[in-house]
Amino acid sequence: MVSMLRILVFSALLVFGVFTSSSWAEEKLVNLTRLQMFVDELPDMPRIQGFQVVNGVPKPRSFKIGMYQKKWKFHRDLPESTVYAYGTSKHTATVPGPTIEALNGISTSIRWQNNIHSTKHILPWDPTIPTAAPSTKNGIPTVVHLHGAIGEPESDGNANSWFTAGFRVRGSTWSKKTYRYYNQQQPGNLWYHDHTMGLTRVNLLAGLVGAYIIRHPNIEAPLGLPYGEFDRTLMVFDRAFSTDGSIYMNPTGNNPSIHPQWQPEYFGDAIIVNGKAWPKLTVRRRKYRFRIINASNARFFKFFFANGLRFIHVGADSAYLTKPVTSREILVGPSEITDVVVDFSESKTNNAILANGAAYPYPSGDPVNEANSKVMKFTILPHSEVDTSRVPAKLIHYHVPDLSTASQTRYIAMYEYTSNIGEPTHLYLNAKPYEAPATETPKAGTSEIWYVINLTEDNHPLHIHLGLFVVLDQTDLVNVEEFKDCMTKRNDAVKCQVSKYARGNKTEVPAHEKGWKNVFKMRPGCVTKILVRFAYIHTNASYVFDPTAEPGYVYHCHILDHEDNAMMRPLKIIR
Repeated sequence: MVSMLRILVFSALLVFGVFTSSSWAEEKLVNLTRLQMFVDELPDMPRIQGFQVVNGVPKPRSFKIGMYQKKWKFHRDLPESTVYAYGTSKHTATVPGPTIEALNGISTSIRWQNNIHSTKHILPWDPTIPTAAPSTKNGIPTVVHLHGAIGEPESDGNANSWFTAGFRVRGSTWSKKTYRYYNQQQPGNLWYHDHTMGLTRVNLLAGLVGAYIIRHPNIEAPLGLPYGEFDRTLMVFDRAFSTDGSIYMNPTGNNPSIHPQWQPEYFGDAIIVNGKAWPKLTVRRRKYRFRIINASNARFFKFFFANGLRFIHVGADSAYLTKPVTSREILVGPSEITDVVVDFSESKTNNAILANGAAYPYPSGDPVNEANSKVMKFTILPHSEVDTSRVPAKLIHYHVPDLSTASQTRYIAMYEYTSNIGEPTHLYLNAKPYEAPATETPKAGTSEIWYVINLTEDNHPLHIHLGLFVVLDQTDLVNVEEFKDCMTKRNDAVKCQVSKYARGNKTEVPAHEKGWKNVFKMRPGCVTKILVRFAYIHTNASYVFDPTAEPGYVYHCHILDHEDNAMMRPLKIIR
């Protein structure tokens, strides 16, 4: 069934001229060692208020954000790049898109408008993987997912709810033009990005990403954390560029006879922050808050300051921590968010380089090089100043994880499949394609225990839509190949006696990741135990929307090349 679908899609796209040009393969890559670092100022992305104030009272707001094809300059000495960008107009569209600032309890409605009229994507894409295939030549499919949102299924950005320019062609689960975000959840950091079936990796590479913050002034103001100009979002991702300035993506797959273009991971050596390669920012000798979002396709970052400055963690993903945690380095997987305070008054130098030490692919790939080991530079003004902001001893206390309340135990196994030349061909969760009926059907308002079994050699950041979870423990598998052989044959963790094999070394969950998360890094050869809550964490109130509505939700690996092929499964909430 799936293979026949792929053949039909492949044939259709050949007709539409997707592969009419071989120019991608002929382009030359920029030698990044010739680009000077730290020459562009760090942009502060445009902000859009997700509410309106009427007679001093905040009220729901509705507005439009478009997707546009335009030119964007990633570095002073690079030619302009063609990108896809979010914005209220083509002129104001940016990469990343505008930061949307919402208020807890006040809904925001956005009509996401696809204004990309081109019939040919700016990047190579592979129709031999499950892919959104418009039945006409009119436009590029897109759909928006608000990552970290606790919201209705109809506005979740299902991969098959895609649409082309003017909504002329729509995917099978498309149902509405305007998405409603209730913003009833805890205050925290979210981000929005494309989520189109089979095109997520290329649409994000093209620029379709942006930040979204839910604020709760009555709860957050008393904390005294840095705010205003001292509260900055940093959206970090990697890119490669051709000499003409275009974003480069390898047009040849690792198994070209099976997948002409698909590669298991995308990496670029230029590290981009808020749309600029290796930017710089002048800061005062005081505390700053940085909401750091890893918007890379596959790159993990191990952030640290070259001069030894500390990170004070106040939040992870979309929730505050109970109390602050201090560290010298942070491992951040694709799509994860780390919310930190940095006190530049502690610096013994006038410059601080934010650096990266994560191998790629993580954890056993190539070591960092001169280009991808640098992120950005902070120039610290020499004079000390009065700083009235603080990091309190206690932050925000949420629902305490309680194993006794778990209504269900599930086993989620991660598989990678290879060709006869040993190269990956696709990845599955629980050995099932996305199109197979949902097998994960949690009840609304309940918690479940999930044992995530990683049978691959990669670290996979698992993202669960709607749900929040706490990581309880990580246990290495013993006799991995024996267990993997049984799982490959039977795909049943209980029948394969997972408890017999999950008795290796335990890896401590980092203190700054012990709070409520929506993404976590699943270590290779390891069983990770999580408690997933399909309810709010800040109140016992029921969802204000119907979570059982169609088209439901999904959970998936957030390495986008894996998600697209086809490490994603439906998640159907029931009563």
